[in-house]
Amino acid sequence: MIYDIRHVTTYSYQSSVSFARCSLRLEPRSGDGQELVSHSVEIRPRPADRNVRRDFFGTHTESILIEAPHRTLRIDSRSRVSVSRQAPGRTAPSPAWESVRDLAFEATSLGPASPIGYVFASSLVPVQQPVTSYASRSFPAGSGILAGAIDLMHRIRTEFRYDPKATVISTPLKEVFEKRHGVCQDFAHVMIAGLRGLGLPAAYVSGYLRTIPPPGQPRLQGADATHAWVSLWCGEGLGWIGLDPTNDILVENDHIELAMARDFSDVSPVDGIIVGSRKQKLAVAVDVLLVE
Repeated sequence: MIYDIRHVTTYSYQSSVSFARCSLRLEPRSGDGQELVSHSVEIRPRPADRNVRRDFFGTHTESILIEAPHRTLRIDSRSRVSVSRQAPGRTAPSPAWESVRDLAFEATSLGPASPIGYVFASSLVPVQQPVTSYASRSFPAGSGILAGAIDLMHRIRTEFRYDPKATVISTPLKEVFEKRHGVCQDFAHVMIAGLRGLGLPAAYVSGYLRTIPPPGQPRLQGADATHAWVSLWCGEGLGWIGLDPTNDILVENDHIELAMARDFSDVSPVDGIIVGSRKQKLAVAVDVLLVE
């Protein structure tokens, strides 16, 4: 499948901003069943300087510097991506989760794809005993890692409430878990925290979700917006498998990846600093259109 993606981010400031420095992570990845065909970003006002690099996780990161006074910053990202991946069946066999855990800790590579980089706590995903205990109920001794992850994903989907007004990105994981509500990044963080508490390598994935609902049915939550899900290392044979706890589905051709890292703080599509504003408003608009 080929998709055209438009992602427009607009900041409106109450007073003039004299300086802005931002990091953009808006270029979709190539690999893991998808290929970037084209990508461009238009920025207004025009930056005085633009630099591109790859971070440790391989994410295309563009740093921009704006020195012209402005009341509005508009970042218009357009991409074309070809996606072709097939998830294993929900009942597919997989190694025992304990053996995957042990293999992860025996990893000798420290590269971005090595599972060892995703078994420890990170800034937004602390390992907490209540969350670990919650996840452990999906992983009885000797059970397959994929079956356990799918069960945990299903429980989060059914036991947590999707509520866009309940949290912000700074809401602590402990509060999200106790209140059982939030949005896609919250559900991904909870699932990752539970998996890591068991010693399993779990990564945070940011991207987009395209859905076409059946007649008379609502669209999947997260459509036409940036989305987040989990990637779990299931051993050397299966590799990294994507799981979407917001919608209780395995990741296939309707998910388009932007970046994969430890948690949201590593992959925020736009972040940075400004000088000169009192209040600001943020508006984000995303369109995911099927070309073929």
